[in-house]
Amino acid sequence: MGAKKGDKVRVHYTGTLRNGEQFDSSRGRSPLEFTVGAGQMIPGFDRGVEGMEPGETKTLTLFPEEAYGERREDLLFTVERCALPKGYTPSEGDQLSMRQRNGGAMTVTVRKVGDDSVVLDGNHHLAGQDLIFDVELVEIL
Repeated sequence: MGAKKGDKVRVHYTGTLRNGEQFDSSRGRSPLEFTVGAGQMIPGFDRGVEGMEPGETKTLTLFPEEAYGERREDLLFTVERCALPKGYTPSEGDQLSMRQRNGGAMTVTVRKVGDDSVVLDGNHHLAGQDLIFDVELVEIL
């Protein structure tokens, strides 16, 4: 009987981009553990594990809408450097956590550093990318 919604599973995976660049892997560490269908994983990965049997391997190709979504221009914004923490010197690629107006936290990436301002990007770094996962279902708990 394959993995179904509500099952806690352990998987090994390797994630790559279309160009072959690896962005993550569980190999060499403990398998990833999650509950199928609980929304803990990106949607395409979650659905892709459904029906798999322990020991089975599968390659999942996920388009942005099944992963981290398309890149959104409305998540790029400019802030004055004086709004950044005192003593912090921003560099392109830095990741920062900032508080949103609704009180929630948001991770942003510094995309451009100017003399008086910086451009921050609230998109996930894999947004807009097709993702390929080689997945092995290790066990159903």
